[in-house]
Amino acid sequence: MFTGIIEEIGIVSNFIKSSKISTLKIGCNKILEGISLGDSIAVNGICLTVKKYDSNYFEADIMNETLSKTNLNICKIGNSVNLERALKIGDRIGGHIVSGHIDGIGTIRKLEDDGDSTWITIKTTEDIMNYIVYKGSIALDGISLTVADISMDSFKVSVVPHTQKETILLEKKVGDIVNIECDQIGKYIEKFLNKDDESKKKSTLNLDKLKKYGYV
Repeated sequence: MFTGIIEEIGIVSNFIKSSKISTLKIGCNKILEGISLGDSIAVNGICLTVKKYDSNYFEADIMNETLSKTNLNICKIGNSVNLERALKIGDRIGGHIVSGHIDGIGTIRKLEDDGDSTWITIKTTEDIMNYIVYKGSIALDGISLTVADISMDSFKVSVVPHTQKETILLEKKVGDIVNIECDQIGKYIEKFLNKDDESKKKSTLNLDKLKKYGYV
């Protein structure tokens, strides 16, 4: 689990793509403090596992499924990426709970200056829009943000100066792709509400059983 608060901007120093599994090498410093083999690091919001590291880099394997569903597919050597270590029990959650499992991608439709902040409009697919709610949380390239406006096929977020400085979001331009992870709560609610009648019939839980064990 992550919080969507970016700790460091890393640089892709090597990217070996393969038909089976690819390997990404990222130059960084801060997030290597206390790191171990097998630890999770979010790279542009994607949860990856550390397979090798040294004092100034780490490597992770990437499945083809991940490449096909995220913007790592167009990542190149020299590109900047957002980095965050996994959440530790007892840490403050400055953003929101982020799993590192990307739901899909969006395209930057518009960038608008608004004093010190910047409005970003993201166009995405209907299935992603179904989980996006006004004033709800959203993770873009691993950054915890608040949805400030919604239309039929897009939504807006406002990026404050600190986020502009500490992430790669404003390095992007209109037409660029961002990874999107929606708030998990909506997914669980949908799963519960959309259980079909057949699955409900298979349940052995009923009022008589609740009475028998003293719950009613």
